[in-house]
Amino acid sequence: MDNDIIASRIADGLEALTEWSSGLAWEDIPETIQRRAAEVLCDDLAAIVAARDEPELIALADGMARSAGAPEASVFDAKGRRMDRYSAATVNGSAADWCELDEGYRRAICHAGLYCVPALLAEAEATGATGQDLLRALVIGYETSTRVARAFSWETLTLHPHGSLAAVGAAASISALRRLSGEAAAVAISSASTMVVPGPFNHTVEGALVRNVWPGVAAWTGLRAVDWASGGITGRRESLHDVFAVSLGGTAMPEELSEGLGTVWGLADGYQKLHACCQYAHSAVEATLDLMGGEAAGIEADAIQGIHIETHWKGQHLDNANPATTLAAKFSMQHILAATAIHGHAGAEAFHASTLDDADMSALRAVVTIGVYEPELDPPNDRPARVTWALSDGRSVTSECLSARGGPDRPFAPSEIREKIHGIVSAPYPAMPAEVDRLLALDPKALSTCWSETVAAMTKGARP
Repeated sequence: MDNDIIASRIADGLEALTEWSSGLAWEDIPETIQRRAAEVLCDDLAAIVAARDEPELIALADGMARSAGAPEASVFDAKGRRMDRYSAATVNGSAADWCELDEGYRRAICHAGLYCVPALLAEAEATGATGQDLLRALVIGYETSTRVARAFSWETLTLHPHGSLAAVGAAASISALRRLSGEAAAVAISSASTMVVPGPFNHTVEGALVRNVWPGVAAWTGLRAVDWASGGITGRRESLHDVFAVSLGGTAMPEELSEGLGTVWGLADGYQKLHACCQYAHSAVEATLDLMGGEAAGIEADAIQGIHIETHWKGQHLDNANPATTLAAKFSMQHILAATAIHGHAGAEAFHASTLDDADMSALRAVVTIGVYEPELDPPNDRPARVTWALSDGRSVTSECLSARGGPDRPFAPSEIREKIHGIVSAPYPAMPAEVDRLLALDPKALSTCWSETVAAMTKGARP
């Protein structure tokens, strides 16, 4: 098909999407999707809080505080800091992916909640929007992010979505919160698409910490794209296609932008995480935990002579036996498998900076080998893992996981996600669990309360 025709169809699809979303009322959204939006909001807020003690993030926040404008929005680091909305969104956006505990989207490489929540938290607190306003905007931003993610595809893991998609999600959600017309929202989103970051995927595996700030930069960019578009600083109607298909080399599928609007919801296909590492390795973690609770029960890590994993093509990219940073560890199959075997879990402690140079960890990482899981399986079993331990007594034990928990096919119980959130936020924010519970329950009073009041209640009595 002619390139100009495809570009025009992409533009038409975006305009159809924003025309639909601009008229979407809270009452039009199915209750299951409303509840998912509340869960994503609270889960990603907890992910922000979880990163509060990371030294590099503290330095980033301190630097932003020195140049920030009048305080409008909270930084969720338990220090009582408030900054202008743009600075707060930048800091919270940079924190949200630091611990790899934010949610993600299963049908494309996309973390749509992460791309919407930081900007929305800041804008809603600064403008007096209600909890319901925020959640409606999150539904729309999430829908827009996931549809754009599906509308362009790449055959290789070249681009990281935190750079290439996050500004689009931020602009879409802020357009929704500000109640822009469909035409104005399309213009703002198109403009934001020209300001994305072409972040290389290999920066995760190599542990370049700049990757963690891409969502923060995008939160700032998305806010500003909406500001500037209202003043006439815009891109082209075809900017989405110009950026993602022409400049970044993606294959365009225009129909993904508008088909099934109001019946197919991106939030229905999200996944959530209890393991603090790349989701591509979660099936490997679960297979390892199954071994430790079954055939290899009672086996100490020093009895493991070798670990072999057969995994899907995305998981094979997580190949770094000597991770130099905590980010690299979270994207190192060797570290993930060794840490799970040593610690008995893949929580945040398994990826602490002290584990990078730990002698036992280094020794076990060195005996991990990575192979191909065959045959390739269809979704939802397209991210499988088969883990085999070679033991010092000559035995070999194996377990496999076809699909990690947390996705639509194997969702966590609401109580599990609530327990995760409470476990993260209770110590620094003793009042936050009660407010989270009200949001998760879609309590009418919580929905009608100004978000700034909810934040004040959440952060009361914070303990740095």
